[in-house]
Amino acid sequence: MSRLPLGLLQGFVLVARTGKLSRAAEQLNLTVSALSHQVRNLEERLGRTLFDRGPRGVSLTPDGASLLEAIGHHFEGIEHALGRFEARHQDAVTLSVLPSVASSWLVPRLPRLVGKHPEIELSLHSSVSVVDFDREPNVDVAFRYGLGAWPRTKAERLFDEYIVPIASPSLVRRMGGLPTTSLAGWPLLGDPSGRWNDWAEAFGMPLPSRYVARFDNTEHLQRAVLEGMGVALGRLVMARSLIECGALTVLCQERLRVAEAYYLVYPKRSEAHSGVARVRDWLLGEAKEYEAGLAATMPITA
Repeated sequence: MSRLPLGLLQGFVLVARTGKLSRAAEQLNLTVSALSHQVRNLEERLGRTLFDRGPRGVSLTPDGASLLEAIGHHFEGIEHALGRFEARHQDAVTLSVLPSVASSWLVPRLPRLVGKHPEIELSLHSSVSVVDFDREPNVDVAFRYGLGAWPRTKAERLFDEYIVPIASPSLVRRMGGLPTTSLAGWPLLGDPSGRWNDWAEAFGMPLPSRYVARFDNTEHLQRAVLEGMGVALGRLVMARSLIECGALTVLCQERLRVAEAYYLVYPKRSEAHSGVARVRDWLLGEAKEYEAGLAATMPITA
């Protein structure tokens, strides 16, 4: 077998790391079609199938996993070695963010970032996966939801998350108006995290014998609420804009703080990045303003 071009192996490693041709192609400044052709070329040269192709991306076959294990660390070493010589563009910041947080909280506020820091070139990477800064050196900082413990990173708390019972106005009308004492008799929707147990314990509400439906995806759950299917415990960060525009109704004034919160997370290399520092300071200011507004409109009860 003739010597393999380094570019073919680099493309393979990036596709294997990201699990998506589109993201790998973006990092390589290639079209998806060109990268797909490269991967096929590599498979033909090796006489092995390296990826299983599916509607949600690609996954490594046993042969692919074996190849990645053999060569992946070499590319990581090259990237780290070259990183010491690359000049950092201090006005360019790449931020990884959860899609739900991007659409409901971050993106509506970005015009204010542009107004305050027009020099910042912000790139948003929307992903549900926790970014690995070692494997994705192009990502400078991440906006994440969790308990604040991510290895080899600095995590700064932005704001807490709360849950409240929410329903569509149409369901409230069908039920004869807002509940006066409890949610007994209301159709409840089970959520991915089992938050109804926490709510019942905090406010003494008996749990139902059954839920109308259960969901393992927060966005699907919220969509079911919007369609009038039942009552869910909504995360305020995701639901507040819909509450304020009247698309959703809060059934009571109690709100429950959950253990998880929103954090700004970044690796040590980003501490000296002046663009990250400007975005960080802006986000901390926006977070403080958000929490003050929330406290004014919905006092904490638990």
